[in-house]
Amino acid sequence: MTLLHDLEQTILSRKGTDPDTSWTAKLLSKGPEKCAEKFGEEAIEAIIEAVKDDKAKLASEGADVLYHFLVMLAARDVALDDVLTVLAERQGLSGLAEKAARPKG
Repeated sequence: MTLLHDLEQTILSRKGTDPDTSWTAKLLSKGPEKCAEKFGEEAIEAIIEAVKDDKAKLASEGADVLYHFLVMLAARDVALDDVLTVLAERQGLSGLAEKAARPKG
């Protein structure tokens, strides 16, 4: 089990718990849309740090992005392994070929 899997399990364990006792539970209680919004905010913060070329802050924001991505997945009942399966299927493919093979629409 990886660190991300451990984090996923922690996030899942917070689903349905008292939002007053856990930031994760609070986020999840607000629904998938709020979780997605928070993920987007964190992604923008990571982009800003990447543009500034601040490696330490980018690493910190990157950690926030990963956490909020996992929360967003949990809010929609999508497992990390589902995402990893898609990545594994794409491994070894040219990015251009993979993108061209995606269904249109």
